[in-house]
Amino acid sequence: MARLISPILATQFTIFFIFSFFATNLVVGDDGFARTMDRKLFGMKKEKLSHFRLYWHDIVTGRNPSSVAVTAPANNSLTGFGMIRMMDNPLTMGPEMSSKMVGKAQGFYSSSSQEGIGLLMAMNFAFTEGKYNGSTITILGRNSVFSEMREMPVVGGSGLFRFGRGYVQARTHWFDPSTGDAIVRYDCYVLHY
Repeated sequence: MARLISPILATQFTIFFIFSFFATNLVVGDDGFARTMDRKLFGMKKEKLSHFRLYWHDIVTGRNPSSVAVTAPANNSLTGFGMIRMMDNPLTMGPEMSSKMVGKAQGFYSSSSQEGIGLLMAMNFAFTEGKYNGSTITILGRNSVFSEMREMPVVGGSGLFRFGRGYVQARTHWFDPSTGDAIVRYDCYVLHY
């Protein structure tokens, strides 16, 4: 019986060490912490460019605002420097709030300029409709709100926008200076697989 166990154990140990060797090489790679991978392993085929036109509704007033203040601006700031607002803004297909909602803009914006009105925007466009349902694009950049057109980078995404990159162009469609409510048109250009 001892003779029968030895060949079985030897075979099991050999298989274990061979598997461990290949598994280590798959994970570790050439320099110990990184490796080059074949994009096909992730289902990445031909890269495509998609364009989305969305309307971003920043509602800061009323019973159910979609954007709320987290911190107030510095007391002596004429530009609102230091203000931070958290948002869960509707994204619609048209400028009217009654048009079809296709997602939410979730994140924050803050007044980051002491010499003018400039916002730092950090947000995900989280899609809830159609084939993009559950996918997001991530936007991070400076928004000079009084410029006619502002451009911000798309720095990533998830779901169908995994490995996404590109840019957005924002144009104010409507703004109420007495309340701060705004509707902004976003043209999104995203390269993705």
